[in-house]
Amino acid sequence: MEGGRRGSLLTALLVAWVAAAAAAEAEAGPEQAVLPQERSLVRPMTASNWTLVLEGEWMLKFYAPWCPSCQQTDSEWETFAKNGEILQISVGKVDVIQEPGLSGRFFVTTLPAFFHAKDGIFRRYRGPGIYEDLQNYILEKKWQSVEPLTGWKSPASLTMSGMAGLFSISGKIWHLHNYFTVTLGVPAWCSYVFFIIATLIFGLFMGLVLVVISECFYLPLPRHLSEGSEQNLRSGEARTTEQLQDAEEGKDDSNEEENKDSLVDDEEEKEDLGYEEEAEEDEEDSPAAGMDEKRSDARDQGPLREAQEDEGPAGTEENAPEQPCPAGTEAAEDTVRQRRSQHADKGPSA
Repeated sequence: MEGGRRGSLLTALLVAWVAAAAAAEAEAGPEQAVLPQERSLVRPMTASNWTLVLEGEWMLKFYAPWCPSCQQTDSEWETFAKNGEILQISVGKVDVIQEPGLSGRFFVTTLPAFFHAKDGIFRRYRGPGIYEDLQNYILEKKWQSVEPLTGWKSPASLTMSGMAGLFSISGKIWHLHNYFTVTLGVPAWCSYVFFIIATLIFGLFMGLVLVVISECFYLPLPRHLSEGSEQNLRSGEARTTEQLQDAEEGKDDSNEEENKDSLVDDEEEKEDLGYEEEAEEDEEDSPAAGMDEKRSDARDQGPLREAQEDEGPAGTEENAPEQPCPAGTEAAEDTVRQRRSQHADKGPSA
């Protein structure tokens, strides 16, 4: 009897406890229905919808779930997105773990990273991720003083599209490595060996594909044309060798001519120096010849002076006008002859 009473009491207690729990859930249900979860106004961007950024004005945030700095700016970024309608700007975010291609397209190397986009022109925002700074950056148009990403750095360029493909492949390899090591429990070195072998096989396969493509699109030339092309090549090589030999011979001839010209110039210089030396000797000899001429003139004029002394002053006065001024040795000889004839005429009369 006592055991039956204890069992009934336990069952009664269990029923009361279940009823109290049900009442508590009933009371909590309406409160949860009254407070619905707020919807985020930050738009997630993926590789499929990122082209929306090329139109209008946008602010993008690149983050990773494990990044502490990114987590600190989440609330500020949500507040900035709430006022996006007032600022007339759209706000988005990119998870670099889920979207490695987009992180490669924007070449994101640090986290968090912020970008401003205006009609397809992108600029890097390097300020703090605080709501007030972000709001002033848009209202005061501080982005106009920042140099835009142009050329190959622009996310819409072909170069950055290739970079996005490389980043997406690396992301897939990383996920596959995590699957091997974490899910399957394979050692890390086994995963590395697998990727090395796969890379070698893939490289050989791509080389084989390129060879097949070249063989398909390459049209071999007929035999006679190939022989003719070989002959043309040989003749061209022979011509080039002949031209080189001719050029070397021409250089040798020019060098010989230059040497000959230099020798001729040296001889002419020597002759000019000989002429100059002879002229100097002639100049040195010319004073002596002048002295000899003066001495001969004096000898020739000696008899004239004697005749003048014999004639006296009268003779000199009479014959003075008739004496010409000798200009040379011939004139002196003529005067001497005239004086001698005059002396001969006057001698008998005296």
